[in-house]
Formats: sequence, structure tokens, C-alpha cells
Amino acid sequence: MRGFKLVHAAQGHQLAVAVQRYITLRAKRDVIPRRVPIAQVVDGLVVKLAVERKHLTDLLKMVAFQAESDLVRLIAPHYARVDDEGRTLVQTILASAADLDITDGELRVTVHPLSSEHRTRVLVALCASLDAKNVVFPGTNLRVRYGVAAAA
Repeated sequence: MRGFKLVHAAQGHQLAVAVQRYITLRAKRDVIPRRVPIAQVVDGLVVKLAVERKHLTDLLKMVAFQAESDLVRLIAPHYARVDDEGRTLVQTILASAADLDITDGELRVTVHPLSSEHRTRVLVALCASLDAKNVVFPGTNLRVRYGVAAAA
């Protein structure tokens, strides 16, 4: 054991220094309060959202989550990895490019194909499901039609 200590004395010294530094830093951290009033940190006026505004924000988030969940349910029969990637695919679809065309009595939404063929097939199935619901654009008499553009 004495030989081991002689050979590894430098590492033992580095370890002792690191432990001492840890103890010092932890003592400094323990002195700092866990919570600090915002007025002590921020100069100027502190703006707090009104309770009504927070409720409205939370409501919008819940509605968006519910709409996303409904779309995931619609693609479930067409997408094998819906449990792992369903929400990601729906978010990709919602963020993808699309063309809007207004014709006599219709609002046509034509989504551009996705990066892979199997995802585009799911998008085609989703568009067909949404198209079958005969949705009218709010505040108009335009029927919303969904489709996927042909791949170039």
C-alpha cells in the first residue's frame, strides 16, 4: 500500500484539492438564499400578467394541445410509429409550406409533400380525412378542401 501511495501521490493531492474546493463552493452556495424577491434583482417596473390574461393563455395552449391530439388520432391508422413520432409528424405537417387558393365557394389548402414518401402518404390520408368533414371556413361560406401537391 505504501508503494501505491508513493506512485499515486500527485493524483491524491489533486483529489484532496478538488474535495476542498467542493467544500468551499458548497459552503458559499449554502449562504445564498434559495428565493430572492424579483424587485431586488430587476431595476424598474416589474410586470406581472393579469390573472385573466394567464387564464386566456392557458386556455389557448389547451385548445392547441387538444387539436394536435385530434390530428394524431386521425393519422394513427396510417402511421405505424404514431406512439413514438405522432406529435412530431403533426407539428411538421402544421409547419410545412402550403398554398391557399380561393375559388367559387372553396378555400383550397394544398400542402407541399414532406421529406419522405411514407410521411407524405400519411399527409394524403390526413387531408382526405379532413376533407371528408366538409368544414366551412369560419365567418364565410367557403368550404375548406385539403390536398397534397404533386411531388416535383
